This record gives sequence, structure tokens and C-alpha cells, in this order.
Amino acid sequence: MMRKLAALPSGRVGKWVVIAIWVVLLVPAMMLAGKLSDAEQNDNSAWLPGNAESTAVVDRVEKLMPADAVPAIVIYDRAGGVTDADMAKAKADAQAFQHIHNVEGPVQEPVKSDDGKAIQTVVQVHKDKSGWDGLGKVVDSMSAIGDKNPDGLGFHVAGPVGYGADSIKAFGGSGVLTTITALVVVAILLLTYRSPWLPLLPLITVGVALVAAEGLIYLLAQHAGLVINKQTSFILVVLIFGAGTDYALLLISRYREELTREEDRHKAMAEALYRSGPAIVASAATVSISLLLLMLARLNSTAGMGPACAISVAVGLLAMITLMPALLVACGRWVFWPKKPAFGAEAVHKDGVWTRVGASISVRPRLVWTGTVVVLLALSAGIFGLKASGLANKDQFTNKPQMAVGEQLRAEHFPAGNGDPVYIAADSAAAGRVKEAVGAVPGVAQVADPIAKGDQAVVLAQLKDEASSDAALATLDRIRTAVHHLDGADAQVGGSTAIMADTEDAATRDDKVVIPLVLAVVLLILCALLRSVVAPLLLMATVLLSFGATLGVSSLVFNHLFHFAGADASFPLLAFVFLVALGIDYNIFLVTRIREDAGRLGTRKAALSALSTTGGVITSAGVVLAGTFGAMGSLPMVFAAELGFTVAFGVLLDTIVVRSVLVTALTLDTGRWMWWPSALFHRRDDTQPAEGDVGPVPSLSGR
Repeated sequence: MMRKLAALPSGRVGKWVVIAIWVVLLVPAMMLAGKLSDAEQNDNSAWLPGNAESTAVVDRVEKLMPADAVPAIVIYDRAGGVTDADMAKAKADAQAFQHIHNVEGPVQEPVKSDDGKAIQTVVQVHKDKSGWDGLGKVVDSMSAIGDKNPDGLGFHVAGPVGYGADSIKAFGGSGVLTTITALVVVAILLLTYRSPWLPLLPLITVGVALVAAEGLIYLLAQHAGLVINKQTSFILVVLIFGAGTDYALLLISRYREELTREEDRHKAMAEALYRSGPAIVASAATVSISLLLLMLARLNSTAGMGPACAISVAVGLLAMITLMPALLVACGRWVFWPKKPAFGAEAVHKDGVWTRVGASISVRPRLVWTGTVVVLLALSAGIFGLKASGLANKDQFTNKPQMAVGEQLRAEHFPAGNGDPVYIAADSAAAGRVKEAVGAVPGVAQVADPIAKGDQAVVLAQLKDEASSDAALATLDRIRTAVHHLDGADAQVGGSTAIMADTEDAATRDDKVVIPLVLAVVLLILCALLRSVVAPLLLMATVLLSFGATLGVSSLVFNHLFHFAGADASFPLLAFVFLVALGIDYNIFLVTRIREDAGRLGTRKAALSALSTTGGVITSAGVVLAGTFGAMGSLPMVFAAELGFTVAFGVLLDTIVVRSVLVTALTLDTGRWMWWPSALFHRRDDTQPAEGDVGPVPSLSGR
């Protein structure tokens, strides 16, 4: 049955049918994919914890404050001190700001700082139906007015509006990200195959898969309630390019090998797909199911990312096991030019680099794997320095946008909590008691009179400390304790400080729930694929070691090389899912080949021949995936830079060290016990190979 399915996309007629089906699907998919940005939700509901108190406050306050108002904090500064002319300019600007579309109510009168070096104006802005997307236009309009300043007077738009505008601009580089990712894939494939034509086929297939996935995700977002945002959109591009190209590399490698054994290219592809298909499908299933488990997260941004990315991987898999084989067979052997695989040629070279690596490991495999484990554990120590409690708005960019400069100036010249209040939503009848209780809380600088409408009211409180500081978080806890104990008040506390606290709490809970489930699912898939208990447990242990070492190194790089202020609260979970799901791929590719050959060669010889046979393609796959995730650094966002670096480094560590050294050494030392309790375990053929006895056996080049 499996052989018949594998033969369908590579048949003499089947290949043209498959290509025609994908061409037909591509037309509507392109139309739908172009609308994906219209389905993005970039307002608070797409990011906040779904059941958090701060999320509920957003919904309650929207009914009381005009048109979902958020503050734009305008900062003017002059190093030598602002002048009377500067103050007059700020007042004139404030009047002009009131005529900008989406600006709500009267603009606050400009206020000079105590040190006389800055002026602050607060402008209330509402988000239109496009959420944060519309804020960029507001900031541009404000800048067009405010930038017409006397020489030496600085102008910056900070606060939530400034952050929203700069964030949208940063994420707007996703088109550049796609281009860079595609160029990285092409460059690596050119170096791998030395062919000007072959890289085009994986690139075409990945491009088709990306368009099809984006079209499908758009339909689900519009009609099935799938929540996506800018963050999800750029990650799925990187994921489908990286994972899809990996599957293409594995298929091409096996197809090239089969072309040396089979003269008919259609039969060669059918055999290649039959042999490599289970590993490719298991790999994609591991990634997809792990990503789907993110739906259990409380953070809406994380929960929405899971199914969207899982869909992209599934569509990429479908394209790689249907369209890619059809294109390869349709093109024929010439696509490998100038190194076309000839029928009857040797498929594996005995003096390859991975053959020599295997020879070195085979001398003392136990010493190799224990030494590798010690090194990985030492690298893991850096994990204790990881600061993943969230980032203040001004710290979320790798560059210094105008909003970050404005926030820094505001912190230098004005009271720390000014302009970023805590919102307390409560019943109108209890609003007075709420104001009194909040005013008595240590750390609260000022409490405004309640704003009431019907039976609901909101109280705004200014904190003494900067909104994202530890002191502000402590004050928030005291406010919540104070108002939650007021009988009949139904009081809830929100605002940016509350959002940060609730996001961290939700992320901690998500780590505790999702990570064990991902481990369990990956372990079950490995057990089903390898029909063993020992091998899956060893492989999981190696991946966990690799994850710990990667996070340790990443923490050191973030703190001491990049000097980032910290990491997003969702970073550890996303890094774990991507690294474990993608990292286990290379173990799957290697160990399934070991198992395939173990019945003929014995486990130990199979481990060495599999390393020799698959080493090049797995390394190339790892470099491609690392390159695609590394391209995320082109976005000026700390989250993108940190996730991109971590996954790229972790994938290279998995590819070069864990898969080639650690797993090979463990297999050599464990022998047939790798397959316990399957029938393969009972084969007693595992004598330790002599030093140098690691070359490919003759049966590898013919059956």
C-alpha cells in the first residue's frame, strides 16, 4: 500500500496530474494569501492572556473611555533648557494635534519638567478597526507638526501610541524577511549541490506551499475564529522555508542515491519516497503536533501562533511529498548538472568527512558521549542568567526608535509613573471607596476622580515608579489586594503594569502545562516510529541536553554581547517547542536510517554507515534551517532577534554535535539495546567494529 502511494506523484502520468492540481490550487491561494494582513489582529486581545484580569479591564474600560483611547506622550527636550519660545511652540502644537484624525478630546496642556529641560504633552488617541495599524498614521501626522521646531529642540512621540506605531513599522519588514530567507536558502542549496538549477525546485515548492498555507490560514482567520497577528505572520514564513527545505534536502539526497541503483528515474523516485517518506512524515508530525499544543497556552499570541504554524508545516509537508517529487521526475537527471548521478555509480564515498568522524568516535564511544554530555551540561549553566520576565516597551527594539528615545527622556525629566496610569474598573456605586483604597496604597502617587457611565466606573492611578519596574509590579499587587477586598465593588486592575504581570503569570503557567505535553507527544511519536523504548528515551535526553545548552549560551549572548534588557515572557516556551520539535528531526533522519540498515549490518555498523550516508544532507538541512531562523535578525525587534539566534544556534548544535557525535556514540555504546524490546533487539550481531572499520559496506550501493 505504502509503495503504491509513494509511486503516485512520481508516475509517468501521475507527475503531470500532481503538478496540474497544484497549479490550479495556486490561483485562488494567491488571491487569499494577499489578504492575510487584513485578517491580522494586532490589538490587545490578540496578545493578552485570554482570561487575565488586565484583559477584562480592557473590555470594561472600552465602554467608559472614549473610543478605546490610548495615550500618546509627546516629549520636547533641549539640553540647555527649554525656552519660552519652546513652550509657546508646544502649546501651538497641542492645539494643532486636536485636528488630527483619531485624536480624542482636548489635548492636555503642555507641562515643563522640574529641571526645565523638557516639555510633556499627553494626547489621547483611539484605535480604529485596524487596531494598532492605524497608529502609525497618527504619529506621522503629529511628527509633521511637531518636527517643525526651532534648532536644538527635540521632538518624540512616546507612550503606548509611540510604541504601537514603531512596532508596526518594525513588523512591516516581513517582506524583507521573506526575501532574505529565500536568498539564504538559495545560497546554501547552491553550495550544497553545486548546481544552478536544482535549488530552484525546492524554492518553487516552498513558495507554492507558503502561498497555499497563507491562503488557508486567511480562510480560517476569517471564518473559523483563528487569531493571528504580525508575530505569527513572520514566524510562519521562516518556519515553512526552513522545515520545507529540510524535507526537500532529505528527499533529494535519497533520490540521488536511488538514481545510482535504478535506471528508470520514476522507479528511483518511488523508492526514494517510500524509503524517506516515514522519516519526513514523522518529522513533520512531530513539529505540527507540538505546535498545535500551543493552543493550550493562555497567552493569546502564543495560542494563535500554534495552529497557524502547524498548518504551514503540514502544507509544506504535503507539497514536499507530492509537488517536489513530481517536479524532480519531470525535470530528469539533467537538473543535477554538472554532477548528474549516473546509474551504477557509487552513491557513498568511503573517504567522506562523516566517515572519518565516525571512525574517530568508534575508537572510544563511551568517552566521547560522556565528554559531550559534560560539555553540554556546563553550557546549560548559563540558563540561570536568563531574564524572561517580559520587556518594557522601550526595550523591545534592537535599534533606538523615536519612541524609545522619548521614553528615556520622559524617565529622566518627569516622574517615573506619569502618563502610564493603572486602570481600576469597578461598579459605580463603589467608585468612591475604590479611589480611597487605592490612594492609601504605598507607591501610588496620585488618584484621579472616577469616570462613571451607568453602573460602571474607572479610576486612574499614577504610580511613583516606572510602569515596568519591579517596584511598580509590587505596587500593583498591593492595589489588587486593596480593591479585591472591597465588598460589592467588583473591582479589577489593569493597565500596562498589570498586563506585564499577567503576561508573566500566564507564560509561567503555559511553560508548566505545554512543555510536559510536548515531551510526551514527541516521545510517543518516536516510540511508534522506531518501535522501541530505549532509543526514544535516549534521543529525548539528547534533545533536552541540547535545549539546555542552547538556552544557556543564548542567555550569555543576550546579556553580555547584545546587552538586551531581557526576554519576552513567552520566549522560553516558543524556544522549547521549536528546538525540541525541529531538533528531534535530525535524530529521526539519522536513527531511522540506522534502523533500516541494522537488520543487515548490525546496529553498530549501521550507525557508522548511516552517519556516513546521511551526514552531508543532515548538515545541509541544519544549516538551511539555522540560516532561515537567523534571517529573523533582520527585523529590529528583540523578540525576533532572540528567537532567531536561539533556534539557529540550537539547530547547528543539534546537527553538528548532538546528532553526529552524541547520538552516534550512544548508539555505538548501546548497540542492539537501542531497539529494546523490538525484534531487532534480539539480533546478536553487535560486535564492536575495529578501528577504521567504518566504511560503507557494498550493499549500500546496491540491493
